[in-house]
Amino acid sequence: MAYDFYIRKKQDLIEAVHEYGIVPYFQTSIPGFSLQEHCHPSVLFSDSGDDTWEWKGPVIRETGCAYGKFFEKKTAYVSRELFPDLANYRRDGYDFDARYDDGLAKYQDKQLYDLIDANGPILSKELRRTGGYAYSGRWQKTEGKKGFDTSITRLQEQCYVLISDFVYTIDKKGNRRGWGVAEYNIPEKHFGDGFTENVYVHDPKESYERLLEHLVHLFPRVPVSGLKKFLK
Repeated sequence: MAYDFYIRKKQDLIEAVHEYGIVPYFQTSIPGFSLQEHCHPSVLFSDSGDDTWEWKGPVIRETGCAYGKFFEKKTAYVSRELFPDLANYRRDGYDFDARYDDGLAKYQDKQLYDLIDANGPILSKELRRTGGYAYSGRWQKTEGKKGFDTSITRLQEQCYVLISDFVYTIDKKGNRRGWGVAEYNIPEKHFGDGFTENVYVHDPKESYERLLEHLVHLFPRVPVSGLKKFLK
């Protein structure tokens, strides 16, 4: 199989997620392995509101996939079928509490994970507010705890947290305003039994080999060392 598609409309992206299983949003260490490189410029980012940035929420909902910063600190779509193996490998077979009890997770990460577990799905701005985290944006700046971005990225890389949707502010006329706000959740709640019954079925090493085999199938000409680096 070759990683070969071209995106002009939302349905093209939906089909790519179903067919290839992993679709990173931005360029990665593997040439040609991103939505950005397979997308018509007019729908990458546009002022029309009909582009890949605006499709993120609908694609998550319509494919049932996982979305988050899973690879190289960059976001990617991962199909419902592949995500349990990715989570099992990245978690090394641990649920979060067991990882923390064994001293393998930071206290700051546990605080954030527990907040999402108790309140998810929860919007990023509400998560920051509830957890007392500092925020500095274009229109607002608040004081508080630091380290939110580092912890939320690490929890996504370890597949304990994902972005479950993007929610828009609606004005009095019913029109959407600004960018969609990320909504976070834990996979166990987002996917339910379909995830919890499958995430730890295999040994983590077996899950890794299954993922590597999938990438080799997609990129037979890329050195295996490059594929392993991407999965790391």
